[in-house]
Amino acid sequence: MMDLKQRPFYLTDEQIDWVKKTMEDMTLEEKVGQLFCPICVSTHPEYLKNEIMRFHVGGMLIKTSPSKDVRNALDYMQSSSKIPMLCTANLEFGSTGMLEDGTFFAQQMAIGASGKDLNAYRLGLVSCKEAAAVGCNVAFAPVSDLDLNWRNPIVNVRSYGDNADVTLAMCKAYMQGAKEAGVEVTVKHFPGDGVDEVDQHLLTSVNTLSCDEWDQTYGKIYQGMIDADAKLVMIGHIALPSYQKALNPEHPDQLIPATLSPQLLEGLLRDKLGFEGLIMTDATPMVGFTSAMKRADAVPLSIAAGCDVFLFNKSLEEDYRYMMDGVKNGVLTMERLEEAVTRILALKASMNLHTSKLVPDESALEVVGCDEHRAWAKECADESITLVKDTAQHLPLDAAKTKRMLLEVIGGFPSDERVKQGMMKRMEQEGFEVTLYTPEDFDNYTFGVEPFTDAYDIVLYLGNVETVSNETSSRLTWHTLWGNGDNLPWFVKEVPVVFASLGNPYHLVDVPMIQTYINCYANSDTIMDELVEKLMGRSAFKGQSPTDPFLGKEYLRY
Repeated sequence: MMDLKQRPFYLTDEQIDWVKKTMEDMTLEEKVGQLFCPICVSTHPEYLKNEIMRFHVGGMLIKTSPSKDVRNALDYMQSSSKIPMLCTANLEFGSTGMLEDGTFFAQQMAIGASGKDLNAYRLGLVSCKEAAAVGCNVAFAPVSDLDLNWRNPIVNVRSYGDNADVTLAMCKAYMQGAKEAGVEVTVKHFPGDGVDEVDQHLLTSVNTLSCDEWDQTYGKIYQGMIDADAKLVMIGHIALPSYQKALNPEHPDQLIPATLSPQLLEGLLRDKLGFEGLIMTDATPMVGFTSAMKRADAVPLSIAAGCDVFLFNKSLEEDYRYMMDGVKNGVLTMERLEEAVTRILALKASMNLHTSKLVPDESALEVVGCDEHRAWAKECADESITLVKDTAQHLPLDAAKTKRMLLEVIGGFPSDERVKQGMMKRMEQEGFEVTLYTPEDFDNYTFGVEPFTDAYDIVLYLGNVETVSNETSSRLTWHTLWGNGDNLPWFVKEVPVVFASLGNPYHLVDVPMIQTYINCYANSDTIMDELVEKLMGRSAFKGQSPTDPFLGKEYLRY
């Protein structure tokens, strides 16, 4: 039996009365609607009214848009809703997860590299303060995953690193900043991503740790965040076979994602860790969820198994019908439905959404992208960029000695052109004559050594491999064959070569011959500005790797 006066909601008698009265006044259709948190792909009122609001949804996420458009959409939705809504956003690295004109602060691994909880606090404050200015009240952050497998394509720079104690401290610091901004955090992705080498967007991933190993890592983080009164936990489509078998020896050997696992939701998270807050699925269009069973069965079963909120949809109309059918056929009991809705209402009451102004006036938008927040982002970039090695002693750069530069951006992402043009301009301002590599110009398989050394004095590589969903790998991809052409670094003994990664920090495995290597963790303009300062020797490298960039391979150090 829930005690709403206790952790994590700590409701007053007045707040509890509102929860009870609101529940009593709700129809079955409204109760089912509260379970849903869809993604809104448009901010147009007609779309919001006809495609979203008619299902009585309890929350929503609006795709990244200009701040004024997001604010107006949330204002319309809150004013049109009988019950205050949870307005959510992905705020892992700044408000740019919601607002096009917001502040990109830093990826979490950059904050881990800075070694400062202050930067984690500022990440939470900046992200959530700017998002709150448009009416956001729930952050899908911080990421509490550990980057224990360098091959994992989805955790990577989204984590604070591989240390559970550091991750817990930084998650708590983020939460403090968020709370000061009036936003609740969502700890994710339970039971913990980053152990295997796959992406739950594409298939059910697996946390293969033993129960004891899990307790000392992910379990320590989740227990710490629960003890610190985190109110929401997001569940990944991730299996944890050790605990699923320990809690149920008859558990089938097939992979069951945590989003459909009573053993992990009720047995581990609720009973063992003592979490009484809101449990939310991760995005349910992910194949890690959809491939587990028929969707008509999975939709109500996720709530029956212990989740309280169903995140995103393949079709909201279809999923709503599946949920209603689940209630009618007894898969989702009224008792479990009302328990989930009670937690949803309790969260809203604990945030005083029933008594507060839900969307600030337009004047609040002044904080979005403000000078103070951008200055903090600059400071974090300065403190996080990491010189992994310079055994060749190519730094600092000097245009007087190596004037003719070949600039190569290895990525394959929409941001490539911005990175190319931005860094070319920066290096030209430093006095270099910069040639930008393009495959069309340099894929000449008969191109010799001397024509290359006659043309260039130095090569600067920028690894622009971003950590994004639906990628099976985050490795470097080359354009040339057998080392011919000028893409692969065949020339490391001919001219100085410097590699700076603007994303994945593990590229040394693909370029072990390059002896000057830097990790920047993201490709923002602020980070590229600070990178140039360090390349030119005007600023010291301050970052310390929060994971092993050498991957335990001693030869990569040289």
